[in-house]
Amino acid sequence: ATTAAIAADCGIGELALTVNAADGEADDQIFLTVTGTSAEAGDDGEVGRGNRINGLITPCRPSSLEAIAGKNPVSHVGKLYNLAATEIASDVVAAFPEVASAEMFLVSAIGHPIDEPQLARLAITMRDDQPVERLRPRLEEIVAAHLAGLDALQDRFLAGTVEVC
Repeated sequence: ATTAAIAADCGIGELALTVNAADGEADDQIFLTVTGTSAEAGDDGEVGRGNRINGLITPCRPSSLEAIAGKNPVSHVGKLYNLAATEIASDVVAAFPEVASAEMFLVSAIGHPIDEPQLARLAITMRDDQPVERLRPRLEEIVAAHLAGLDALQDRFLAGTVEVC
């Protein structure tokens, strides 16, 4: 059976498949994962107790398993996405008093530009069960601005103006 037929049997209507998207011309430039991301294992450097970007151990709260200290801010997407997600969530909570909490999830796709994540999902908890729909256009603007500013984030890392725990 073809990949498309198998996907259709699983209820997936449209499928795009890229094999070895980051492979180069040289034999030693091969990178292969099941999903095309480090999401299956956080294999880019898992963190130990407390050395996450914010220094917190957060049971029952989302957090990345990637260590960011010592990673290259130009080529290590986990470092950039980790800080960008943190800044997006912080900016959303600061901009909207009716937002109780915000969690930003960014997942990269190997072989794609860094400002085009495979997944960009913002989870919002509103105070007093207010509807989030009226905020959606402004929330999307905040996320888009941060993704468009990833080059500036790289520059901030290189200038040493970003603190990591």
